Amino acid sequence: MPENFRKKKEENELIKRFEDHVKNKASYFFELESFEKIIDYYIEYGKNNQALIAVNLASEQYPFSTELLISKSQILSNLEKYSEALELLDRAESIQPNDAEVYFMKGSIFSLLGQYHDAIETYKHALVFAEDKDEAHYSIGLAYQSLGEYDQAIEAYKKSVEENIHHDGALYELAYCLDVNGELESSVDYYLKFIDADPYSQAAWYNLGIVFNKLEKYEDALKAYEYAVIIEENFSSAYFNIGNTHMKLGNYSKAIEAYIKTLDIEGASPETYCHLGAAYEQIGQYELGLKYFRRATKLDSMYDEAWFGAGQCLDKQEKWYQSLHFYNKALKLDHENALYWKAVAKAEYNVGNIVSSIDAYEEASMLNPEDKEIWLDWSFIYYEQGEYNKCIDLIINGLEELPDESDYFYRLTAYLITAGKYKEAFNYLENALILDFDNHIVLFEFFPKLETQKALYKIIDQFRQENS
Repeated sequence: MPENFRKKKEENELIKRFEDHVKNKASYFFELESFEKIIDYYIEYGKNNQALIAVNLASEQYPFSTELLISKSQILSNLEKYSEALELLDRAESIQPNDAEVYFMKGSIFSLLGQYHDAIETYKHALVFAEDKDEAHYSIGLAYQSLGEYDQAIEAYKKSVEENIHHDGALYELAYCLDVNGELESSVDYYLKFIDADPYSQAAWYNLGIVFNKLEKYEDALKAYEYAVIIEENFSSAYFNIGNTHMKLGNYSKAIEAYIKTLDIEGASPETYCHLGAAYEQIGQYELGLKYFRRATKLDSMYDEAWFGAGQCLDKQEKWYQSLHFYNKALKLDHENALYWKAVAKAEYNVGNIVSSIDAYEEASMLNPEDKEIWLDWSFIYYEQGEYNKCIDLIINGLEELPDESDYFYRLTAYLITAGKYKEAFNYLENALILDFDNHIVLFEFFPKLETQKALYKIIDQFRQENS
């Protein structure tokens, strides 16, 4: 700790001395290593214009430094001046043709420009000279993946992993590409081969867990993640994924334990708070869920899932006005999210804002017309208001999206009976019974009178006898 404090103090003094040199034209001499520290500091904090001033001054003093040419190309790339950056890298290559870093930087810029074939060829040059060949193979894999050439990407990632089994990025992207190619099942043996070679590779166990998760083999995924945390006690990502897997299995209390362990290791993060909030929501502890969703929003006010989660906790406590406030926050951040529009629509309905509710359902239906709840809930508003033609038309619209949805046929039956259109109603009822006979109980919710229920039951029973 004292060592870190001392280094930070020295860094601050160096930056202050440099800025005094620039601002007041003070005469200071800076060694190349000092310039590199100054430039790295500005790049790290995103101060690219200051970094450019520093690298230009450094280049005047050290004109043949390839390190400075590479640094300047990085800064120019950050400033989206790609042509200038590539020109500098060509100069650096002519000075030092065996410097792998030059090729890595050129490959990165080609990738940013979408010139993936050029990037691949450049990374192959880097591969010849690079000490970290796993990084070169990984970069080649990313370029192939961007081109949608998943077979070649898989081969590149496999080579990266063969060079360095602990390369987390290569292992993760490999699992993704195998999933896209439909080869996840066969990839299990591939990961097990590395585990046999190095049973203490926490990265291999962790990524095997990811593969099992994608295959929906959640118990196997848990075992793999648990081996990873046995090997590396403070493996926060593995604990986080243990939490996610327990959520899939409905083990919400265990998920909470895993998320809390993640927080203990890596400190506060909006994502972990959000997942923790969701776990508390699932066990009905809405106040605790709300608390963690709110913490997530305080760390990241742009985290729409956290605003939405907070709204859900309030919604389930029937605090409609408050939930609507949070739903609108989420919707403002992601205006194209059908789930958010649907939640806003329900909340507006519950506070009595019928027009706003209808508008929100309309937005939701355009974004996700295959969500049957949207059409059912939206149409029910018109049903309550006695506008039977409108509610019937909406369900017919829903049927165009999901023509075999029995809930739509039963709902149309209810609406048509109420509207006095009995012949049409019984046609739809017959289709509903064919699709899902047992679902007929939903009809009785619309007809509480015993006489009507008896009449419906008689028709339904007759259908059953005729088709048994």
